[in-house]
Amino acid sequence: MKHIHIIGIGGTFMGGVAAIAKEAGFKVTGCDAKMYPPMSTQLETLGIDVVEGFEADQLNQFPADVYVIGNVAKRSLPVVEEILNRGLAYISGPQWLAENVLHRRWVLAVAGTHGKTTAASMLAWVLEYAGLAPGFLIGGVPQNFSVSARLPQATRQDPASQSPFFVIEADEYDTAFFDKRSKFVHYRPRTCVLNNLEFDHADIFADLAAIQTQFHNLVRTIPNNGLIVCNGQQKSLRDTLDQGCWTPVEPFGNGDGWQVANAAADGSFDVLLKGEKVGHVAWELMGEHNRMNAVATIAAARHVGVSIEHACEGLSAFKNVKRRMEVKGTVNGITVYDDFAHHPTAITTTVEGLRHKIGSARILAVLEPRSNTMKLGVMKTALPLSLAEADQVFCYAGDIDWDVAEALSPLGGKLHVGYDLDVLVAEIASSAQPGDQVLVMSNGGFGGIHNKLLAALAI
Repeated sequence: MKHIHIIGIGGTFMGGVAAIAKEAGFKVTGCDAKMYPPMSTQLETLGIDVVEGFEADQLNQFPADVYVIGNVAKRSLPVVEEILNRGLAYISGPQWLAENVLHRRWVLAVAGTHGKTTAASMLAWVLEYAGLAPGFLIGGVPQNFSVSARLPQATRQDPASQSPFFVIEADEYDTAFFDKRSKFVHYRPRTCVLNNLEFDHADIFADLAAIQTQFHNLVRTIPNNGLIVCNGQQKSLRDTLDQGCWTPVEPFGNGDGWQVANAAADGSFDVLLKGEKVGHVAWELMGEHNRMNAVATIAAARHVGVSIEHACEGLSAFKNVKRRMEVKGTVNGITVYDDFAHHPTAITTTVEGLRHKIGSARILAVLEPRSNTMKLGVMKTALPLSLAEADQVFCYAGDIDWDVAEALSPLGGKLHVGYDLDVLVAEIASSAQPGDQVLVMSNGGFGGIHNKLLAALAI
């Protein structure tokens, strides 16, 4: 049994790699600075030994055949320096996955600045619903599956064979300290969804053009008998494809391809293809962004043989990913949600989706600007507009170097800025009234704020 030791195992991607490697028969161990659910829970359930910290002496405790190094691991980390000094075998997570799992499989990749996790979860579930039993690796836990990653399974159509399909969330962030290409260039998809493309990850990309270059590199890897399902509303994606494209393209979001129509208050909507109704989805997910994810999913699934009707049925049975408008609890008529939104566009669509669902009820938006881009303040000027639909806005400014109060001042009297989490929780609880919707948005654990809020609201 080969042994891999994963440096940075607590992230959603590397945690998924760990799960797949364990299922494939590898001995798996790992380390990370800090663990939190859902990945910590998943690794514990799988029986994977994890050490906290990046100290060099763990190499003696875990003498692996190869060390899989995540992009959280930088030069100067003791464990990284020791791997290099000893001349030990190391590899990036995406490359390990490509060589050991994705090779010779039909890869369906979902790329984009926003919505990757949800859209990839939809696609994996629709293929599962159709009996195609795909493998998948997703940056979250799809509730239809309860795990974030698995190998392809036996198909319903032929129980003696393993599915050739693998669905992957294709991240544009860089691969590792020794490989500065985007992760997704390793995956070589046959079916690829390009959901959207905006500037993000200001810590590694200088501008939008730099991200477009990486998306162009992804497009270069897609064969001409494959398919690109592309958001037809975005000039940034059109410009990227104009740099060179050798693969058929099906647009969504415009009249040339797949569209959403007749969206109802209950969440249901019609699916159009070139202006003609071809399907109907009856679900409770909120927001235009989720409807766009759905039509992209239908197009991608059709490429591997799933009928439009069957895809719509599967989507109607889809349960959203954990941390995507996940209800954490309701206390005294006040509902607390957890959402991963951390980019202004994602914040906008999340707030608007909730507004569409609840009508005139109050929304108390609670934001932690935690991502690298947010911490740098690159998009701070876009935040007030993204939060405009909220009735009250509570922003946690701990560990933020830019002036949060000044940047969000256009919000006026509905803005509350806090530097102490417990004090902020108390302020939210005192402001909340029966019927309010408390929308917590962060791409991290946010200090366990959800449970703290529920406890405070119960007093």
